[in-house]
Amino acid sequence: MTSPATTGILEEIDAVLFDLDGVLTPTAEVHMRAWSRLFTPYLEARGAAPYTDADYFAHIDGRPRYEGVRTLLAARGITLPDGDPSDAPDVETVCGLGNRKNEEFNTVLATEGVVAYPGSVRLVDALLAGGRSVAVVSSSKNAPAVLAAAGIADRFDVVVDGAVAAELGLPGKPEPDTFRHAADELGVPPGRSAVVEDALSGVTAGKAGAFGLVVGVDRGVGADALLAAGAGVVVTDLAELLPPETPAPTSPEDAQ
Repeated sequence: MTSPATTGILEEIDAVLFDLDGVLTPTAEVHMRAWSRLFTPYLEARGAAPYTDADYFAHIDGRPRYEGVRTLLAARGITLPDGDPSDAPDVETVCGLGNRKNEEFNTVLATEGVVAYPGSVRLVDALLAGGRSVAVVSSSKNAPAVLAAAGIADRFDVVVDGAVAAELGLPGKPEPDTFRHAADELGVPPGRSAVVEDALSGVTAGKAGAFGLVVGVDRGVGADALLAAGAGVVVTDLAELLPPETPAPTSPEDAQ
């Protein structure tokens, strides 16, 4: 049920910029499994503290892939050369490890697939029906493949993913540049745009970009943490942002 705190909260918003993983699709779970498959044996072989889900939320969630590798390794006091994005997955570099994680992700996605959150699809469709603009802003270079696998690619004319950011030289989240670029592509100023994010780095980016609204989606980070990072409101399902359904008009006969 829509809560009074969120009813009509998007009324002054002309464009909504959605993160993908954990917001539109439950691919955050796929990413979490892929990161675990990468770092659990890697850290064990290094004699470092074991990898946990808390590491994902603290060091990886929402960041570009190579930055996630770099940040996690730094938390364990491990330094590797950056290498090059063309590095093979077995190369001992930041890019090599990132590419190894991507292989794991694609394997899980291909074998298990992905289904979009029903409440998220309902909100996107309601926004489009109401003449609002929507975009996807994701740190992942896999965003187009995930949107296609979930069957919702046709709803988004603007997708700013990791590949677009790299091509344009845009810094990733927690910087606001990718969100600002999406708003520019839609022709809507940030003050009339909303950012919808489940990751602390994404919420921080939305706050830093002076957007009209930052919505936190609590998929495990915690409402308090999302609010502290800059979310104006936190929901557990995007259907909570839908306006209440208007009751059908009563006919004169029914009123008698």
